[in-house]
This record gives sequence, structure tokens and C-alpha cells, in this order.
Amino acid sequence: MTDAPRLTTHVLDLTSGRPAAGVRLVLSRLEPATASPLASTTTNADGRTDDPLLTGPDLSPGRYELAFSVGEYFARQSGGAEAAPLPYLDVVPIHFGVSAGAGHLHVALLVTPWSYTTYRGS
Repeated sequence: MTDAPRLTTHVLDLTSGRPAAGVRLVLSRLEPATASPLASTTTNADGRTDDPLLTGPDLSPGRYELAFSVGEYFARQSGGAEAAPLPYLDVVPIHFGVSAGAGHLHVALLVTPWSYTTYRGS
């Protein structure tokens, strides 16, 4: 395990009780703002990203947003046929702050088609 600053995430599907594989997510910096997303990836079979979203000096103090495309994920889980044309939750944005010397930050998302919660994991 490394002491280098890093940002990781994982998504758990509470309707199935399993990791949410294949959730598309985008990381953006809100303050100070950047012109484009910092990272865009998809969760693996364990509901995590294969690599940290940011590491070392790239994880600098500021405000960030992780946007999870859960509407797409749940449409695939239901085979798409029974999915509502407009999902209740489509993209779940999580805004969070990074302080100097933050170390390892882990943003966890627990989600159903109708609700979500988040916490700072380890």
C-alpha cells in the first residue's frame, strides 16, 4: 500500500447486493475549474475502477465532482425492455472537497434505481 495521495471509488448495486460493474463515470474539477473532465472510465467487475482516478500531485486541493451514469447501468440490468423511458435517477453527481495533505480519498456510492447514498471510504 502506498502513502501517495490518490482518489479511488466504487459503486455497489443495493438492489442485487453486488458490485455495480459497467457504470460509466466522469471526474471533473469544479474549483479551480478545468476546461475538460480529468478522468472518464467505467467500473470493473468489482464495481471499482482499475486504477486510481487521480494520484500524486494531480490530486490537488479544490472542489471536485464525480458523475455516475446509473440510469444506463440500471437500464442494462433490466434488459432495457422494461426500463422506464426516463429513469428516476440518471446521473448521480457527488461534489466533494480535497484538502492539502488529504492522502487516500475513497468515494463510495451505494445505489438503487430510486435512491443513493455516499460516504468517504478507506
